[in-house]
Amino acid sequence: MTRHRIARLRKELTEKSLDAFVVSSLHNIRYLTGFSGSNALCIVRPREAIFLTDSRYNQQSRVEVKGFKRKTVASGLVEAAARNGNLRGCKKVGFESHYVSYTQYRTLRKTFPSVSFVPTLDIVETLSLVKDREEVRRITEAVSISDKVFDQIVKIIRPGVKELEIAAEISYLNKKFGGEEDAFGPVVASGTRGSWPHARPTSKRIKNGELVTLDFGCTLRGYNSDISRTVAVGRISRRSRDIYETVLDAQRMAIAAARGGMWAKDLDAVARKRIKAAGYGKYFIHSLGHGLGLHVHERPRVSALSKEQLKAGSVITIEPGIYMPRFGGVRIEDDILLTENGCQVLNSAPKELMIL
Repeated sequence: MTRHRIARLRKELTEKSLDAFVVSSLHNIRYLTGFSGSNALCIVRPREAIFLTDSRYNQQSRVEVKGFKRKTVASGLVEAAARNGNLRGCKKVGFESHYVSYTQYRTLRKTFPSVSFVPTLDIVETLSLVKDREEVRRITEAVSISDKVFDQIVKIIRPGVKELEIAAEISYLNKKFGGEEDAFGPVVASGTRGSWPHARPTSKRIKNGELVTLDFGCTLRGYNSDISRTVAVGRISRRSRDIYETVLDAQRMAIAAARGGMWAKDLDAVARKRIKAAGYGKYFIHSLGHGLGLHVHERPRVSALSKEQLKAGSVITIEPGIYMPRFGGVRIEDDILLTENGCQVLNSAPKELMIL
């Protein structure tokens, strides 16, 4: 699998007339090599692929890294690459401009004065848009953990429980069911705080008659899940029910329309049109979804502003929401695998309004 990814990257370098490519993003390094540590640098050339890390990761990289010539050093990965002659003979070398600071760029220029460094965008990210079988399996397993967490977490949501207590339980359950860590800090937003799409949990206690929005995920072998559900605690207002049913309907319509080959903005429009028709258009304040993989948020962006065409084999989220200031909000989110003729919903957690 790693060799296939390196071969595709080399093809991109040839098309861009680059003699080599320096990979510094740890997510992209993991995609190319399998390495899960916190310090590494990769250099890919037409006939050589070099992986550098420090001595802390000598044993770990020996086990994890595939398809690359390994080198462990005491310190200074860029300087070590110079000592090893890893860019000898190179004139044009690409680097990941999103991940290289100005200080790091100056170090590259100073260490390799004869090399012309070319900023690039999303070379590896474009390769990883379409997930292979192993990637889909890892994401699906992470999603399965999130479904189990939701099944258990609703059992502790009741009046008097703090948002922070629920968030802590989510983090515990993520690990109990096999996840390595939270994919991101869990969102637990009750009552009027539900109008904040990324509300951080607080010491606020859940009250009877409130909606509670949950947004969480886990990381498993580097790959992430991302699920949102909104539940009711006790009797809720007719308006809250209407908002919930509108979001649920919009989400189901978008899932039914989703397929590889369609434009991302057109998929966003499916859900947005339904929410607008119900009179809540101005309260749907974010994009419909995003790509999911080694990053929780990655390409493609499924929004009204997107210019991307969706690809079969990509995993994306479908998460419409309505957020009304001083009232509350609803979001429902599933992870889906796009196919040529439709999509496969990876989540199995129930979405009908749950009254606790």
